[in-house]
Amino acid sequence: MLQQSSSCCDSLFASPDFEFRPCLASTKTKNAFSCSMEKHKLLFTSASSSLSLKQRFQTKRNPVLACRASRDPQVTSGKDDAAFHGVADVIVGVLGGGQLGRMLCQAASQMAIKVMVLDPQENCPASEIAHHHMVGSFDDSATVQEFAKRCGVLTVEIEHVDVETLEKLEQQGVDCQPKASTIRIIQDKYLQKVHFLKHDIPLPEFMQIDDLEGAKRAGDLFGYPLMIKSKRLAYDGRGNAVAKSEDELSSAVTALGGFDRGLYVEKWAPFVKELAVIVARGRDNSIACYPVVQTIHKENICHIVKAPANMSWKIRKLATDIATRAVRSLEGAGVFAVELFLTKDDQILLNEVAPRPHNSGHHTIESCHTSQYEQHLRAVVGLPLGDPSMKTPAAIMYNLLGEDEGEPGFLLAQQLIGRALHIPGATVHWYDKPEMRKQRKMGHITIVGPSLGNVEKLLESMLNEERFDRQSAVIPRVGIIMGSDSDLPVMKDAAKILNLFEVPNEVRIVSAHRTPELMYSYALSARERGIQVIIAGAGGAAHLPGMVAALTPLPVIGVPVRASTLDGIDSLLSIVQMPRGVPVATVAVNNATNAGLLAVRILGVCDADLVSRMTQYQEDTRDEVLTKAEKLQRDGWESYLNP
Repeated sequence: MLQQSSSCCDSLFASPDFEFRPCLASTKTKNAFSCSMEKHKLLFTSASSSLSLKQRFQTKRNPVLACRASRDPQVTSGKDDAAFHGVADVIVGVLGGGQLGRMLCQAASQMAIKVMVLDPQENCPASEIAHHHMVGSFDDSATVQEFAKRCGVLTVEIEHVDVETLEKLEQQGVDCQPKASTIRIIQDKYLQKVHFLKHDIPLPEFMQIDDLEGAKRAGDLFGYPLMIKSKRLAYDGRGNAVAKSEDELSSAVTALGGFDRGLYVEKWAPFVKELAVIVARGRDNSIACYPVVQTIHKENICHIVKAPANMSWKIRKLATDIATRAVRSLEGAGVFAVELFLTKDDQILLNEVAPRPHNSGHHTIESCHTSQYEQHLRAVVGLPLGDPSMKTPAAIMYNLLGEDEGEPGFLLAQQLIGRALHIPGATVHWYDKPEMRKQRKMGHITIVGPSLGNVEKLLESMLNEERFDRQSAVIPRVGIIMGSDSDLPVMKDAAKILNLFEVPNEVRIVSAHRTPELMYSYALSARERGIQVIIAGAGGAAHLPGMVAALTPLPVIGVPVRASTLDGIDSLLSIVQMPRGVPVATVAVNNATNAGLLAVRILGVCDADLVSRMTQYQEDTRDEVLTKAEKLQRDGWESYLNP
């Protein structure tokens, strides 16, 4: 490399024969026309141009320009490679600079881990925040080999890379995580199925097809509808076609590019839900599993993710066990996304695995102690795996997919983002892609909240433009129910306390005797709607608290209401004598105030603000008593009673 002093650079720049162009390249990049000046690299070419330096910067979306006078892969950078002071003294190279690469870079910046990306698009989503961006194809062998020289460890954000080159690099001692053998298996969907079948992972039945007769035999064997898939380059619904009958086989095969493309078929999986588990594996083979989530697809593209999945603990455990076994059968460290089917008979079948961060794990940035992106970096550089558990009770992720082409699409996205910014617990991620296309992933929105029902209602509010308003985004956390409006003078005190603590609540009449269907519906739907605690008032035999507690997993507080006979003692005794397995908390007769306070304390277990408010309430109550005691002592009891 030709080294020049800054004065030499100034003189050359003044010459009309030279054109100035910044080349912020790695110190390992070799160019015949390069010179270094402080932390920046300057490139001089003899090519003439009608654009001024200022114009060149203004005409670029990213002011960090690529080197164009060299045949070497282009590199952009904003920083120097000389010093490392982060958590790990290694440059992580990522093949691919899309939205996953962007979020990897964001996680890396928190730990001062330097990430370099290889992507053919100069303005790819990761380009502006990566430590370095090499402009080049991640499935070109020479480019990948040059890129690998500048990295301490090589990983992927997309599996459709040049695996032969990765295998060659591993033989040369390059550290690839996950291993090239894993990428080879995952790249070919049919090979992936064969691999997991050998390791006794439950799968839908499948078989390779080489011609139309083979496809017909598969139809006879598996029945219709029949799922036909491409072996390679299949993702986000691409490479899949459904034949509903034998007559549709030919058109389905044609839509996938013909048999020369490499096809196989799967027996249709009669699933009731699609699930996913993010599994992280460290270099020491330690495993960390994130909570099972439910994924909802729109035109075969992941559209909504609900975390955690609303299903029994038994199903969650089964899904986690299968996902863990699948990942253990592969080689290398990193984060793996395991997509699963839940069938109507409660079987879990593996759909496919991605050897990288995944759409189903976007929510972890806001909802988990360690995001999938930080976890992937921890894994590939050899740091201890982080805590994958959720730090919020529930989260929902909504993919911002292009709804129209060009500017109309951008406008629709911005309108939705505007509504999202009014939603409590919502975080907007925009990938900064320069082109808007229909069904293109442009960003995502994650909403966290106290329950799955809560965040679902917030999402519904955000998506419903006509009904959206800020108040509609407030979801009740406590339900106050009673069998008759005659209980309202007592039960109103619970509502007053909840309002004092600014806890959203609802008050309903739900009779166990006169409207049993309504009571049944209320109890079963309360959790899904975001209710976290139920306060049930009842007189006499107190059937309402007990029957509701038998139907819901939520905590139920029974308030004995004084009736015309027995002074509410019958109700109190009924509540405290519920059978085993049907717990109902209770308070003093007619003391709905304490029921409200108990509800606040229950919610305070996961709400520091409510704990602080409750502490202040106790202090205020103490001060009130001390003030009265002081007045009594000072003025005497007669003056106290007759002010």
